[in-house]
Amino acid sequence: MDEEAKLNPNADSNSDFVSDVAEVAPPSPPSSSESAEGKVKEEEEAGDLVEQLVALVDEINAVSDFRNAYRRQFCNLSRRIRLLAPMLEEAKEGPRPLPEASCSALRRLREALSDSRELLRLGGSSKIVLVLEREKIMKSFQDITARLEQALGGISFDELDISDEVIEQIELVHAQFKRAKEQCDPFDDDLFNDLMYVYNSSTSANVDPDILRRLSEKLQLITVSDLNQESLILHEMASDGDPAAVVEKMSMLLKRIKDFVQTQVPEMGTTASTTELSEKDNLASPIVPDDFRCPISLDLMKDPVIVATGQTYERGYIERWLEAGHDTCPKTQQKLPNKSLTPNYVLRSLIAQWCEANDMEPPKRTAQHCNAPASCTAAEHSKVVELLQKLSSQNLEDQREAAGMLRQLAKRSAENRACIGDAGAVPILVSLLSTTDVSTQEHVVTALLNLSIYEENKARIITSGAVPGIVHVLKRGSMEARENSAATLFSLSLVDENKITIGSSGAIPALVLLLSNGSQRGKKDAATALFNLCIYQGNKGKAVRAGLVPILLGLLSETESGMMDEALAILAILSSHHEGKAAISSAAALPILVGVIRNGSARNKENAAAVLVHLCNGEQQQQHLAEAQEQGIVALLEELAESGTDRGKRKAIQLLERMNRFLRQQAQAQAQAQAQAQAEAMALANTHAQTQAQSLLEAQSQAEMQVEKSLLPTSSHLFDR
Repeated sequence: MDEEAKLNPNADSNSDFVSDVAEVAPPSPPSSSESAEGKVKEEEEAGDLVEQLVALVDEINAVSDFRNAYRRQFCNLSRRIRLLAPMLEEAKEGPRPLPEASCSALRRLREALSDSRELLRLGGSSKIVLVLEREKIMKSFQDITARLEQALGGISFDELDISDEVIEQIELVHAQFKRAKEQCDPFDDDLFNDLMYVYNSSTSANVDPDILRRLSEKLQLITVSDLNQESLILHEMASDGDPAAVVEKMSMLLKRIKDFVQTQVPEMGTTASTTELSEKDNLASPIVPDDFRCPISLDLMKDPVIVATGQTYERGYIERWLEAGHDTCPKTQQKLPNKSLTPNYVLRSLIAQWCEANDMEPPKRTAQHCNAPASCTAAEHSKVVELLQKLSSQNLEDQREAAGMLRQLAKRSAENRACIGDAGAVPILVSLLSTTDVSTQEHVVTALLNLSIYEENKARIITSGAVPGIVHVLKRGSMEARENSAATLFSLSLVDENKITIGSSGAIPALVLLLSNGSQRGKKDAATALFNLCIYQGNKGKAVRAGLVPILLGLLSETESGMMDEALAILAILSSHHEGKAAISSAAALPILVGVIRNGSARNKENAAAVLVHLCNGEQQQQHLAEAQEQGIVALLEELAESGTDRGKRKAIQLLERMNRFLRQQAQAQAQAQAQAQAEAMALANTHAQTQAQSLLEAQSQAEMQVEKSLLPTSSHLFDR
């Protein structure tokens, strides 16, 4: 505790104890944004500001001790801040310098994050004191939430050059902060009252054991280690200058809880396992954010997909809507130009993180997995066990036959996939990925692909160390095996953590090679895997360095390749990365992209415009804008701004604004050049006129001299005299 900590004179009147508690130092109250911004030096570099924000988020991520009464509030705040990291990483590569308005918003964000860090660090303080300072802590949460919401609302994504995928994520985070500001998570008043009751009881014998049990569980003072840690913190408070009487009272309160844990329920003093269920029972059911609910069912989405209008729905419900013959968007009532459904990976990742933070089981991805698959029958289980015995044998034909049978069983139903995974098939299949038998290898990798559709099997495949083996097949297997290994990597990469594992395994160069020289199906599988992997910022540079950009542009030029949709979608992601933008620029892609905007489908026009937005920003902005103008892009953008998709309209408007600004600058430069040329011409004309006037004066002077000479008497006159 700081030496400046003082007694709280304004504590609740319903407790004699609260007034004696040393305050937990909360984050300092915010100063007004005007005064804060006035103190920031004007010469502060935007890059330094973004670097400071990245460092703050990293520090906040490192704070993880949330086993206290505010666990939900601490976890929610930490999770939301962690989701800001992709925006800041992209902002590091964005244009410089930033406009003052953006710098101002980022400064406000920096101040709010700094105070958030200090608040989250209080998680390591005394759990008892944190409860007794509930009003101050909750006020700090409300204040910081409001400031973060305000700061995010003032950031211009266009000026920071943030990709659309990250913008969607930040907009969801901003909406969460806004709702959290308006509807703050309630504090557990029963915990506070129980704590006060124990303190005011004169002896331990007067305390209801049920109250002590609740306190022990809710305060997470379960094990001997927990109790000793709390005791150590209280002693540190005394050494830091807190009033000895206050610390002694809290130590006595802790002693009563400790006596109960070690005598009344001794098994609680040795394990913390009993706390998990108790904590879940005592916390109110979390409120599902509106953005996470399907507009049709109003339930938490398990497999969110985006329709052509840009709205997101649960896959099962929107498919039923479309199958019933509807051709409009249920929410907006707009007519759907097509019935394509695009997985919303960003939203699904946010839902999974929200579930984790709220101790909820993440939803299963497909409708058939909403509930756990039914257990397989004894006969089916026996059959799977028999196949695994054959798969484990040294007989090559047995292995081939068993792998083929497992491949077919895993293809048929969710129940089979669960049964095979539960029986322990995954590690055995993984061990056979390096087999030299072509057919067995094809069966094995395809069996893993089919098994990976079941969510629990994804984790089993990753923990079995399958990724290096799958990459081995991707590089050296038959074409069918390479196709299915790419599809397996795509399936596994649907889990965000797996994107990092797969990206660091050498899979990306092998996928790029398959995209270049594979069969049509192989190219499709490679493209979908690369698209999903490149959603993770760290994989974009690897894909660019593997030579992905020229291959994608080649696919765009080949009208019969059937890969234009996939190629443009990947280019749109890569263009948000500085290496990707440089590679696209150096490959002279602009005429190809303009051609897509002229003749492509609505979705392809949208993605081509997104790539151009990134190209026409930064060091080579003037060059690209001039080239785009020569290609006749202005009329195409005006048409796209009128009749394109929502995202396509936004991108077209952004490009038109930059183009108009460029044309104005160009016109101004031309006007200045003309004015300067005219001035120089006039100056030259004046000089010439002055020269002519001088020549005339000199000629006139010479003529006058000749006249004067003619009037003088000649020498003959002298002789006559």
